[in-house]
Amino acid sequence: MQRRLPPLNALKAFEAAARHLSFTRAADELFVTQAAVSHQIKALEEYLSMKLFIRRNRTLLLTEEGQAYFLELKDIFKSLQEATERLLAKGSKGAITVAMPPSFASQWLVPRISKFSVAHPDIDVRIKAVDFDEGFLNDDVDVAIYYGKGRWSGLQADKLHKEFLTPLCAPSLFSGPKPLNSLADLKHHVLLHDLSREAWKTWLKQVGVAGVNVNHGPVFSHSMLVLQAAALGQGIALANTILARPEIDAGRLIMPFSERVESRDAFYVVCDDSQAELGKIAAFREWILAQVNEEQDDI
Repeated sequence: MQRRLPPLNALKAFEAAARHLSFTRAADELFVTQAAVSHQIKALEEYLSMKLFIRRNRTLLLTEEGQAYFLELKDIFKSLQEATERLLAKGSKGAITVAMPPSFASQWLVPRISKFSVAHPDIDVRIKAVDFDEGFLNDDVDVAIYYGKGRWSGLQADKLHKEFLTPLCAPSLFSGPKPLNSLADLKHHVLLHDLSREAWKTWLKQVGVAGVNVNHGPVFSHSMLVLQAAALGQGIALANTILARPEIDAGRLIMPFSERVESRDAFYVVCDDSQAELGKIAAFREWILAQVNEEQDDI
């Protein structure tokens, strides 16, 4: 029957101690105590049924067996390190596929993606605008943008912007035949809905406005369609300030009221837990989080 390998931690402790000929310096390198290194060495010697070190006049020496074992392990650890470095180097260039809702892609990422390309010219970004279920990543997706509460098993999830919901409309609608002087004036206008009518119902309840009929108005499948309809003066959108920023900055949409409610959901950049620190994935995550951090105060 094949004998199992010694514990990896014990081998690491032995290799470091043999290289330095010091338990203390090995402990410093491995960020553990000297006692922990001594314990690992003792466990390894018991496993091998032989002594690897001898102490002589406060000097640590390798036994003949320990010296032979160290020379073998030294090359093995070097090969492991080189293999890891090659993998990480490979992972820091090439193509990365990022999946996200179409509205986030068109309204936020596409206008900024050239900044990532400048910072990381060796990484080609493939943007995949899709509607997909939260909670899993397809094999062909490296990173995704999810919208939700940030709790997905097995995934590293980092919150992007703090988000707010507020009514938005075209300038012509704001000062038209039925001007928007107060929230109560919403009852005179068409409300535009994103996926369902629940968002308007919840928002009006939170700001304490009654008498507005939310059971009318068109329902759109994507936020960008709601924003487009609002910019054309077809009604009032209850919009995410992040996704609406291009229209607000261009003057196509305005915020008629100061009232806004922080969303309980948010956009998150997610990836598989085991891949979070891998080359190109780490580069994209760090870039998008830094980009968001720069803009957050402007919201």
